[in-house]
Amino acid sequence: QVQLVESGGGLVQAGGSLRLSCAASGLTFSFYAMGWFRQAPGKERTFVAAINWSGGNINYADSVKGRFTISRDNAKNTVYLQMNSLNPEDTAVYYCAADFRTGAPTALDRHYDYWGQGTQVTVSS
Repeated sequence: QVQLVESGGGLVQAGGSLRLSCAASGLTFSFYAMGWFRQAPGKERTFVAAINWSGGNINYADSVKGRFTISRDNAKNTVYLQMNSLNPEDTAVYYCAADFRTGAPTALDRHYDYWGQGTQVTVSS
């Protein structure tokens, strides 16, 4: 069965950095575009970043451009989210997701087939 397992979340001060990882199993990882989404308390889930199968096509939410970097290692079945210059507004549960149908780095969560359980990121001011 397909599993996406996020790790790397935690508590960090404003201005700090974290690197999230999402390890995939049970699927042919290189066939899937991968995305990161987040959900803050009391808010809807929103798009953060996505990457196509090869890493050659990447999409970011405007709120994280220039601060976050998505990457993937198909040999390790893992997608990463490097988060720099964090601020309290980045506090959320971060989810990774896998998209087979479009293969593109889409921001639309309905296009994603599989989701992880999430990892908490808390940024203190």
